[in-house]
Amino acid sequence: MNPPNTMRAALLVGHGGPEMLQVRDDVPVPVPGPDEVLIAVAACGINNTDINTRVAWYSKSVTAATSGEGYADADAADSTWGGRGVAFPRIQGADVVGRVVASGDRSDADLIGRRVMVEPWLKDLTDPSDRSKARYLGSEVDGGFAEYVAVPAVNAYPIGADLSDAELATFACASSTAEHMLQRIGLTSGESIAVPGASGGVGSALVQLARRRGARVVAIAGASKATQVLELGADAVVPRQGPDHDVAAAVEANGGPFDAVADVVGGDAVGLWLDALAGRGRYVTSGAIAGPIVEVDLRTVYLNDLDLFGATIYGPRLFADLVGYIERGEIRPVLGGTFPLERIREAQEAFVRKEHFGNLVITLS
Repeated sequence: MNPPNTMRAALLVGHGGPEMLQVRDDVPVPVPGPDEVLIAVAACGINNTDINTRVAWYSKSVTAATSGEGYADADAADSTWGGRGVAFPRIQGADVVGRVVASGDRSDADLIGRRVMVEPWLKDLTDPSDRSKARYLGSEVDGGFAEYVAVPAVNAYPIGADLSDAELATFACASSTAEHMLQRIGLTSGESIAVPGASGGVGSALVQLARRRGARVVAIAGASKATQVLELGADAVVPRQGPDHDVAAAVEANGGPFDAVADVVGGDAVGLWLDALAGRGRYVTSGAIAGPIVEVDLRTVYLNDLDLFGATIYGPRLFADLVGYIERGEIRPVLGGTFPLERIREAQEAFVRKEHFGNLVITLS
């Protein structure tokens, strides 16, 4: 098929609240470069990076928890994950699922017509191991909240799973983040792990992927979502009531300290989670929705030989592994709801409220 000249897309026109998102139908369709493919987007998931970039939360000048509104103290010059500014207007959206409709001169034409998931980390084609050259779909380059998106062909993974487009759009960001966190700490069978924020996209993926490794999983989630988290494979779920209660109850449910904690919540509980680790335990973070500035007693870290890990840009094999897990049915989608593109403001507001379970997805077909 020949794509049209213009398309519907949600443009982020500046930092601030949801009003900074404008849905238009006269946006030029991107032309794929020599090493790229053009994808007709069917669905694109929402993730924390979309919110954090829109409100400029990544700026070092911001110290508060993640919010759906803009920060008056944010510095636009370092408002992205990589410490740079955003070039507006920007089309956000990293969790792309769709069909390839065109390819560049040096791209694999056999991809045309195939349904694909897109790996959101765009690595440098000549030096993919250099993380300083990595870009994120929907942040440094236009993403999938649009009818079409152009991405490097190496980032388009054909997928054969018997799942809907919206279901597939729950995996790319959340599950790759979770898999990277677990790879960073080397979680193995028989170990125990605590998962704060287990009802969100990354948290629900962590529960499944930790169980896939044979670990014992103690999850923390709202009481109304406990049954759903247990169904994902958690061994125990602690109803969220506050940092002191959550950590103490999790340790009790585990029967003692943890081998690892995988945390995307951050905030006041971080020091408590470090106290909840056994000697030589590991703490890994890939988010801080409850606040990025935390108080830690360094004596806890060095006297207990703890390892602290950050997890953002993963290695070259991870996404291919993730696609394999999906195709073999080893992990399942957790779709919390769908919204059409025209309701993207409402969708992002719902995402920030965190009343859903799993992932929210924008649908385009």
